[in-house]
Amino acid sequence: MLAEIITIGDEILIGQIVDTNSAYIAKELNKIGISVFQITSVQDEREHILQALSEAQMRVDVVLVTGGLGPTKDDITKHTFCDYFNDTLVEDKAVLEHIELLFAKYISTPISNMNRAQAMVPSKAQVLHNAHGTAPGMWINEGGAVVISMPGVPFEMKHLMQHEVLPRLTAHFKRPHILHRTVITYGLGESAIAERIEIWEDGLPSFLKLAYLPNLGKVRLRLSAKGEDRLAMEQAIAHELEKLYPLIQDILFGTEDDMDIEEVIAKLLTKKGKSLATAESFTGGKIAETLTSIPGASAYFRGSVVCYATAIKTQVLQVPQTLVDQYSVVSAPVAEAMAMGVQKLMGADFAIATTGNAGPTKGDSPAEVGTVYIAIATPNGVFAQEFQMGNHRERIVQKSVNKAFELLQKEILKM
Repeated sequence: MLAEIITIGDEILIGQIVDTNSAYIAKELNKIGISVFQITSVQDEREHILQALSEAQMRVDVVLVTGGLGPTKDDITKHTFCDYFNDTLVEDKAVLEHIELLFAKYISTPISNMNRAQAMVPSKAQVLHNAHGTAPGMWINEGGAVVISMPGVPFEMKHLMQHEVLPRLTAHFKRPHILHRTVITYGLGESAIAERIEIWEDGLPSFLKLAYLPNLGKVRLRLSAKGEDRLAMEQAIAHELEKLYPLIQDILFGTEDDMDIEEVIAKLLTKKGKSLATAESFTGGKIAETLTSIPGASAYFRGSVVCYATAIKTQVLQVPQTLVDQYSVVSAPVAEAMAMGVQKLMGADFAIATTGNAGPTKGDSPAEVGTVYIAIATPNGVFAQEFQMGNHRERIVQKSVNKAFELLQKEILKM
């Protein structure tokens, strides 16, 4: 069973925003056995939308559209749907009541006729209740593939997907099973791993597919299967993974079910009742940002000090000036002192500290661009490791974040 995702909005095509909606929708569809055949982005322009709908309905079983449902004149999705399905707009009283309720409770500006017009929907559409916004979703089953329209606002779209779209899709269509198991490796590049496991990969059954997913310091190996017999696929994947693990034991981090390493760390810290703090120099708070993007982070994350300037390291984290003078600010002793300083300051069980030179030029240290030190403080001690992360600033930062999580996870598992 196939789906196509169409995102509407000039802001996507000019690079003003990143299309995260498509990634989320594709991931959720895959979970219920629907494969995404194509993702298309189109302008806020009638003919372009009409052409995209026509082509998509000929290719797939379900078309999911996001964007263009706002109250302003450039939001033309509903009107274009009426043109495409030879339909007219009618007022949905339940939607109008919901809009008026939202304005009365949460919006300080007076409701306008433009806002009320969002209750106008194509007569052929089944309305999908948007609990968090004024633009309803729509389900139209005419002309081939089912066409589903949702707002482009991510949190509104996600709520509609979970509470309206996915339940209807599972009830409406008979779908195959799609299974994925992902193995995470650290410390070896994609091509080197491929060479190491080549014989195993060549021997995979035809219904199992292997994908390499490299990402700055780590490589995910994803085994995928699609078919009707879920139990047989699960057994086949498990059997093949048993043969794979001995081949990559030295670089194996673990497995995941669509779970990132920071989510694994969050679960470990919460389960063990341990806390974490961070002291970040060149990573600029990226580690803390990644951790606090996970719901429930307050259960284990104490806080962070973004100590970009050397003076903050010495004054706030109490890093001895003698260490800075003797070893430079980019060094293992300073990284360790930073980790212990933030660990004590925040009263945390674990701490991460980063110091390094991300470029493009040298700062307060003679260390070459790409030289970084990552320190981990635990209840039992502290250590720091040196890494060379290349010469691209963004790459240096992200690789260092990934490596910090890798080091921390290993220490937590020792507890």
